[in-house]
Amino acid sequence: MITQLSARYVLGHEDGRHVLFQDGHVVMKDSEVIYVGTGYDGPVDEHRDFGQSLISPGLIDLDALTDIDHMIFDSWPSDETGPGMQWSEDYFHNRRRDVFSPEQRQNVRKFALAQLALHGVTSYMPIASEIHSSWAETFEELQGMAQTSIELGLRGFLGPAYRSGINVTDDDGERAILFDEDEGRKGLADAERFLDYAEQLAHPLVTGVLLPCRIETLSDELMRKTAELAVERDALVRLHCLQQPTEDGFLLKLTGRTVLEQLVDTGLLETRLLIPHGVVIDGTDPATHAEGGPLDLLARNNVSIVHCPLTSFHYAGMLKSFDAFAAAGVNMCLGTDSFPPDLIKGIDVGTHLARIAEGRRDAGKVSDFFDAATLGGAKALGREDLGRLCPGAQADIMVASLGDFRDGTVEDPLRTLILNGTARNVTDTYVAGRPVVVDGALPGIDLAELRAEGQRLFDEMVEAYGERDYRRRDASELFPPVYAAAEVPAGAARN
Repeated sequence: MITQLSARYVLGHEDGRHVLFQDGHVVMKDSEVIYVGTGYDGPVDEHRDFGQSLISPGLIDLDALTDIDHMIFDSWPSDETGPGMQWSEDYFHNRRRDVFSPEQRQNVRKFALAQLALHGVTSYMPIASEIHSSWAETFEELQGMAQTSIELGLRGFLGPAYRSGINVTDDDGERAILFDEDEGRKGLADAERFLDYAEQLAHPLVTGVLLPCRIETLSDELMRKTAELAVERDALVRLHCLQQPTEDGFLLKLTGRTVLEQLVDTGLLETRLLIPHGVVIDGTDPATHAEGGPLDLLARNNVSIVHCPLTSFHYAGMLKSFDAFAAAGVNMCLGTDSFPPDLIKGIDVGTHLARIAEGRRDAGKVSDFFDAATLGGAKALGREDLGRLCPGAQADIMVASLGDFRDGTVEDPLRTLILNGTARNVTDTYVAGRPVVVDGALPGIDLAELRAEGQRLFDEMVEAYGERDYRRRDASELFPPVYAAAEVPAGAARN
């Protein structure tokens, strides 16, 4: 099957870089691209002309939200309500449970994966909150998610998240970490089992990876065994760390080492390591670039930083800076990590934060950020056939319309999309040549019904926060509205 896609703008790839064609074409045969350029006159079985649109490589989200939501909860709390977002000690010891049934959890995954697809993501590595689980993710949960992902047509790099500890709020309202080593060992066993499952499944859209949780929730033993397994199986590892200054304090108490020292000592730097965030490193400080400094250490060990600019911004932080990390030789890729899973909006925010961090208006180039969302992600995954449109590449494609009056006039198509639009401009996507999003919809999925189910699950999730709060406050106290509800006198009719 040979399919030709045409549009006013096509972002192809030549000589190691993206290049722009006007009135261009992308031609794919089955799962691969066979032609990118202008004036194609070869055989075609199907032709779609997208008009005033940009055809580009699909987006690669390496910290992709596969939950209903979490940023809207914990990025707004006050000092009074914030501690209630964590488990209490009592909940940890006596009452922890799964908020959702296995079937409901799969519906959460379906809701989230549909969101990723509609926002132009074609390849993803998942992240979800474990606070709603009795401990962490299981093999069975990720097995179900893999099947849903295949059905939708997304390319997933998957594995159950696991940990041996959890952040809690103690009885005095202070943050602490409590451990259950048996749960950590069970989680690692499930992670290894999923690697076996993915290998036996041998499906081109599913790759098994290791996804331990935040570094401060991993015991020394669990980190070492993760590194050993990753080297043995040549598996990617993604580990959330270098995202909060408090990590060093927790790690020093736990192991006697800082985060970077722990990465070295456990062998994790010898793995194919991805680190989301990295915001505790100030790349604008020359000392970080010096031999043996943090950025030098990351670059020499081929670590990829998964920059999540929109999430950092929501949590009142930023990377200092994207340009500095890239200049040090660190591979930069992008993630969403929160709702909305909108990498276009993330690039917009990221470019402006980079300018602030560097103190100059020519920092944070759109091209550098878009490269991170495509080529940088592909490099982190070890997949030179992703993140680009050229002969031999996988036909993972995003089509974004620039034809809406609200998009304004087009200066440069990509810059116009980033500054004037969002990922909601995406109308169509293809993964391995298969249509996934078609005219803004997901064929075979009733989005209205899925949204209604998502709202029901979201409401159930909200109510469960009260039972975990160390002060057992009602959800309405933990999540007060922006404005108080109007008072209506008894017997008065509402208009």
